[in-house]
Amino acid sequence: MPFTPIAKGEIGAIVTSLEMRNKPPLRALPATDLRLERWPNPTADKYRTLYRRIGEPWLWFSRLTLDDAELCRIIHDPKVRIWAVIDQRGVELGIVELDFRESGQCEIAFFGLVPELTGKGHGKWLMAMALQFGWSEPGVERIWVHTCTLDAPGALNFYINSGFTPYQRQVETFVDPRLIGLIPSDAAPQIPVIP
Repeated sequence: MPFTPIAKGEIGAIVTSLEMRNKPPLRALPATDLRLERWPNPTADKYRTLYRRIGEPWLWFSRLTLDDAELCRIIHDPKVRIWAVIDQRGVELGIVELDFRESGQCEIAFFGLVPELTGKGHGKWLMAMALQFGWSEPGVERIWVHTCTLDAPGALNFYINSGFTPYQRQVETFVDPRLIGLIPSDAAPQIPVIP
C-alpha cells in the first residue's frame, strides 16, 4: 500500500487505546521513596508547570491549548481526580489524572513521571496506585488509557504488562506544537521538526 504523506509542519502518531475490564488481584506495591498527594484544585499555572515537565519530551500539548477557564473546568470537575507524585523534598515529579465523567468508566487521562525518574521502577508503583484509585470508585466497570508512538518507547508494553488489553488503533495528525510556540523548539529531539 502507498504511504500517505503528512503535511509539512504536522506530526502523525498511531494511537493505541487499551482497557481493563476486571479488577486485578491485589499484589504487594513496588517499593518507592515517592508519595502521592491529592490535588483537588490545582491552579492552571501549577498544573501546566508539572504537565510540561513530564510531557515536553513526548510532545504533550493538548492541555496547553486551553485557556485557564477551559483547563480549570476540566481539572476542577469533581469527577476528575488528580494526584501529584511528590519526592522527599516535596517536589512534584509526576501525575496521575483519573477521569470518571463517563458513567462506569475511569479514563487514565494523564499518567507520567519527569524524565529523570523513568526506567527506575517508579512507574509500576504509580500504576498500582492509579488502578487502586480507579477500581475503588463505586460503579467502575472499565478502566482505559491510550498511548501513542510519540510516547516513551516502552509505554505500550508497560500498559500491556500492567494488565491492559489493546482494543483500538487510530492515526492522529496535528500541527507540531514546537512550530506554534506551545512547546520549546528544542523539545523532543527524537522527533524531527519538518517546517
